[in-house]
Amino acid sequence: MKLEHILLGVLLMRPSTGYDLKRYMDARGTFLRPNTQMSQVYRCLSSMEERGWVWHTVEPRPGAQDAKTYRVTDEGITVFMDWLTAPYSPTTIFTRDPGFYGRLAFCGFLQPDQVIELLDREILARQLQIKRFRDRDRSVPEEPELPYDAELQALVEERTHELGSQYMDQHVAWCIELREELQSRSSQRRIRAVD
Repeated sequence: MKLEHILLGVLLMRPSTGYDLKRYMDARGTFLRPNTQMSQVYRCLSSMEERGWVWHTVEPRPGAQDAKTYRVTDEGITVFMDWLTAPYSPTTIFTRDPGFYGRLAFCGFLQPDQVIELLDREILARQLQIKRFRDRDRSVPEEPELPYDAELQALVEERTHELGSQYMDQHVAWCIELREELQSRSSQRRIRAVD
């Protein structure tokens, strides 16, 4: 996930200074893109401003450096929404996919059915991975040339597989629960609209 998409999303929620954006990246944003440096935030802001995606106003501050408050332009909105609404392609190996979680982080800019579609894609991709990899042959031919504890290796690999399986199952269950909650919420809104 590109830093520019995160920053555009945050700026669309609230105009911010570079310092405010760095604070976001150190807190909530660290789960989307860890270890973002202040210099990266300012370089990205400068680049986005050159491309016409953001603009800034200067707020004078006594005794300190003046603060630039950044806002998103119409072109920046288009860039962000194009990324946010682009078809999601799940990663081939399950990790905490920034493409998936990044879209969820800014789902307030989407319609509920778009979020449900995102969840459907993620659920299907992960269920296919479970089917393909869960019960695969995990044995590795071993002909070590150094002293090697095959039992230790097998134990650790099996426990690692169990952990990954549990995490994947929890992730899929969470996605299904969220999808059901969104579907229920949408149904309730339609019922209220009819009343």
